[in-house]
Formats: sequence, C-alpha cells, structure tokens
Amino acid sequence: MFSFFKKKIAGQPDANATGHSTTSDANAPPSEAAPKQMPAERPRANWMARLGQGLRRTGQTLSTVFTGTQIDDALYEELETALLMADAGVQATEYLLADLKKRVKDTGTTEPSAVKALLAASIADLLKPLEKTLTIGAHKPTIIMVAGVNGAGKTTSIGKLTRHLSDSGASVLLAAADTFRAAAREQLAVWATRNTVEIVGQEGGDPASVSFDAVTAGRARGKDVVLVDTAGRLPTQLHLMEELKKIKRVVQKAESTAPHEVLLVIDGNTGQNALAQVKAFDETLGLTGLIVTKLDGTAKGGVLAAIALWGQSRAAAGGSAVPVYFIGVGEAVEDLETFSAQEFADALLG
Repeated sequence: MFSFFKKKIAGQPDANATGHSTTSDANAPPSEAAPKQMPAERPRANWMARLGQGLRRTGQTLSTVFTGTQIDDALYEELETALLMADAGVQATEYLLADLKKRVKDTGTTEPSAVKALLAASIADLLKPLEKTLTIGAHKPTIIMVAGVNGAGKTTSIGKLTRHLSDSGASVLLAAADTFRAAAREQLAVWATRNTVEIVGQEGGDPASVSFDAVTAGRARGKDVVLVDTAGRLPTQLHLMEELKKIKRVVQKAESTAPHEVLLVIDGNTGQNALAQVKAFDETLGLTGLIVTKLDGTAKGGVLAAIALWGQSRAAAGGSAVPVYFIGVGEAVEDLETFSAQEFADALLG
C-alpha cells in the first residue's frame, strides 16, 4: 500500500475521518505510540492510466525499438536515439545501455521483445533511490519551503499537496511569500479557500517577513504543517536566488530546526533544463525533495533518469539522492500522486 506521507502527529483524528480540519485538538495528550496508519489511498489503476497516457509518446517511441527480429547493434543504436529523444541525457543513456547489455547477457535473452522488460527493470532500479515517503509530524509545525521557476506549476502543486495533507487530518497554514508575481497571493488564496485552510500574506510585503510571520503563526495556532510558497525565479536571477537564501535564514530564525523540507517543483516538459534547475536550486537551498509536474501531453519523462544518475554522484560525495515525492499529470487535485519507480518505468515504456 502506498501513502502520501507518514504522519506522526499528536491527537491525530481517526483514520476514517474525512473532515478537512484546520485546527489541532489542544487537549489531546502527546502520543508515545508508533506512527498511526494513514487512510488507504485511492486505487491507483486510474492513476496509472493517466500516467501512461501522459507518457504515451515516449512509450510508443521506445516500444517501436523492440519490434525487430534480432538483438544487434542496430537495436541498441535505435534505443540510444529513443532514450535521448526521451530527454534521458547522454550520461543516463550510456548508463542504461551498458546496464541493459549486461542484463541481456546475464539472462541469455535472445528475443528483442523480451529486452523491453529488461529495460523497464533497469530504469526502475536506476530510479529506485528517488522513492521516498514525505514524513511530517516529527516537528510541529513541519515547515516546508517550496521553490520553482515561473510556470512550473509551483502554486498549483502547493494547492494539491495541501488537499492531500488536509484529507489525512493534518492542519495546514499557507504562507503567501510569492510577493513578486502579480496575483500570486490571490491564486494561493483560492487554494486556501478551496481546501478550507488558513493563509498568511500581505500585499507587496517582504517575502522573508511573510515567511517569518507564517512560521510564528503556525506554531502559535498549533498547525501541523506550514507550506511556504516562494517566488518563482530562474537560477540565473541571482538577486532572486539570494532572496531564497534570505527566506531560508529567516525561517531558521523563527524555528531553529526549520525548514524541515525544501521542495523544488519542476516541469516535466523542460527536459535537461529540469536537471540544471535541480542542480542550481540544490546548491542554493539544499533540496530535500522534488515534485515533477505536467507529465502529460508533450512530456517525455526521461529526465528523471538523468536526475537519478546525478543523485548517485551526490550520494558518492557524501550526500544523498534528492527524492521525487510526487508527480503530476494534470490540473485536477487527484492528478498529483506519490512516485513509484516501477510504475514510472512501466508507464515510460508504454
């Protein structure tokens, strides 16, 4: 069974509750028990259908490679081209081809059609370190900073994440710290109203000040989660990237252990540019997780292989891979789901 996150919150409502509570039970005693089981997730069959449809172009291109009659250099050359077209990047493509050839040799596979399953297994194994469960409740409130370039779907993703958290009984406070973009505060306010949660913001206010006020308010009001929506920016906008650092410093002043999560929202349509964004924002903020959006239409999805390979080098240097907590395929609230390496590999190969 999959879950959106593991939650360790004192006074948690019954797992069968469906209300969207925005306040915590102040009289509930602290719990010393193990984390309680979250409500069962929606069936993922419909989700897999939507994900498969979103990655249909890539799946068709890759599947065509395995329709030949023999496993030879021509097959691997076609596969190389297909993986590059899927935005896997040169290094990840070379890695997958080398791993696939080893699997073919080790298993004695002779039919091209059987190579497809081996490639799916290779991709799933590469992506496996990106699987991680978002955990909240170890701190109250859990402070989550969310960053991303303009147009990546950052604010919409925050709205969807808010819904998932609220549906599971967590009280959420939103911080409208995206004060640069016109109507950003209003857009977030719409999500706050839709999800029946509180929001802290001020028109034209300083992003760091808004973030500080939100963290302080979240602690005073007993909220479980504070989601901080930062301004969209490009990694090349150095003054805005410095503003992100300032927001993080100010959040730490309000809560010494915060932020507890620093998430980056990336657009699945941007190909290798998404990897460049991950590297740049990680250098600035120290990322703890990713949300990959818009894996529909023209999205190719192979960039996750490149991100996973970069994660290996990050781990080798003493760090760890930056996990993909959620992926999205559309605008509806149910179009954001937890990431599964095997599901993604299967969808990628059609």
